Amino acid sequence: MSEILIMRVVSILQVLIAVGLLNVWIVRSGHATKYRGGKARNMKEEFAVYGLPKWFMYVIGFLKVVIAIVTLMSAFVPSFMYPLGIGALMLLVLLMLGALSMHLKIHDRLVKMLPALTMLSMAVIAIALTRLV
Repeated sequence: MSEILIMRVVSILQVLIAVGLLNVWIVRSGHATKYRGGKARNMKEEFAVYGLPKWFMYVIGFLKVVIAIVTLMSAFVPSFMYPLGIGALMLLVLLMLGALSMHLKIHDRLVKMLPALTMLSMAVIAIALTRLV
C-alpha cells in the first residue's frame, strides 16, 4: 500500500472517530440509545449504572471531545499527527478499553459494546497504519 493511500485511510478513520465522539458526547448525550449501559436512558444514568461518580462523566466527556478535536485537526493538518494525533488515538484506546470493562462489569449484551469496540478498532487500525509510513 502506498504512503498516500495509507494516510488517506488514516484520515478517513480519524474523521469517523471524531464525528462519532462528538455525536455521542455533544449531540446524543441526553438521549436514549440501544447502546447505553444497562437500562440507562442518557449519559448521566449510564455512568450511574456503572457505579461511577457524576464528576467522572464530565472528565471522560471533556477528554473525548478534546480527542475528537485533536483527531479531526490531525486528519487535515498532517504535522499535528506526531505526537498530538497519535497521543489522542492512544488515549482513546485506553478510554475504549475502560468503556468495554464497564459494559462487562454490568454484564451488558454484546450489542451494547459495539460502539466501543468499533471506536477501539478504528483507533488501533489508524495507529497501526500510521506506523507503516
